[in-house]
Amino acid sequence: MALDTRQMRYFLEIAEQGSITRAAQVLNVAQPALSLHLKTLEERLGTQLLIRSRSGVTPTEAGQVLMRRARAILDDMARTEDEIRTLDADPAGVVRVGLPGTISALLTLPLIKAARARYPRITINIAEAMSGFIAGWMSEGQVDLAVLYNRSSAAGVMARPLLEEELVVLWPANAKRPEVMALSELRDEPMVLPSAPHGLRQQLERDLGALDIRPAIAMEVDSYANIKALVAAGYGASVLPRHAVQAEVAEGKLGISRLAAPGLWRQAVMVTPTNRPVTRAQQAVQDVLSQVVADMLANGDWSGARAVSP
Repeated sequence: MALDTRQMRYFLEIAEQGSITRAAQVLNVAQPALSLHLKTLEERLGTQLLIRSRSGVTPTEAGQVLMRRARAILDDMARTEDEIRTLDADPAGVVRVGLPGTISALLTLPLIKAARARYPRITINIAEAMSGFIAGWMSEGQVDLAVLYNRSSAAGVMARPLLEEELVVLWPANAKRPEVMALSELRDEPMVLPSAPHGLRQQLERDLGALDIRPAIAMEVDSYANIKALVAAGYGASVLPRHAVQAEVAEGKLGISRLAAPGLWRQAVMVTPTNRPVTRAQQAVQDVLSQVVADMLANGDWSGARAVSP
């Protein structure tokens, strides 16, 4: 017997919540009924889908496969319904946007305000994380579009340049450091950086490697807020976009050094999928996001950023 959409929706909610109890509350379904549903589903498929423990449930390998497939099927059905309903109306529906933390703090409010003013029937859900995580969400279909760094078009995705950001070196506020320094001066400097999968770390290792320098990693932290806090507390230096630290610099919590010409820049791109349908609502949000970024650059609202050279 084929799976129906209710079975997929129930299983996906249990797996994503990591708890049958929480899933039952979200779905407004009695917990015993939901447990029976899961047991019946596993018997029908002839394999265990979730591992039960006192702390909740986690998907098995088979469960992970079903999660990916169920999410894609349910998303595609929702998009189909949205397209049919809105053929003769303004775009409507939910659009999930993945943003790195440094950009989310700057872009979320103007993006939502502009989208709400132009397309009141569209709801934007913002998912914030470091770019390495967001790239994974894009490939798994958990976000509909994203802003990522230093990405090119590849199988399944299209990347369109938005802007270039200047990267600066962060120091504790009381550190005696130059206003401008050479990248080579980071040799042997203890650094607080994201872990290896993330674009910022990869770019810094690549640019330092060109100078035959390996960064001296004091700590690996996959959180921009915690990187700034650790630098302020004296655990090492770091490198972040200038706009992402301007508030802490103004408050006297951090100091910065700009890097000597040509400086250190990274490109932010809007990434969209090419291997699944794009709804009218998603296309509308893509257009709004591009325009909002262009307006912010033109108005000087994005400190340390510049338009991408043609």
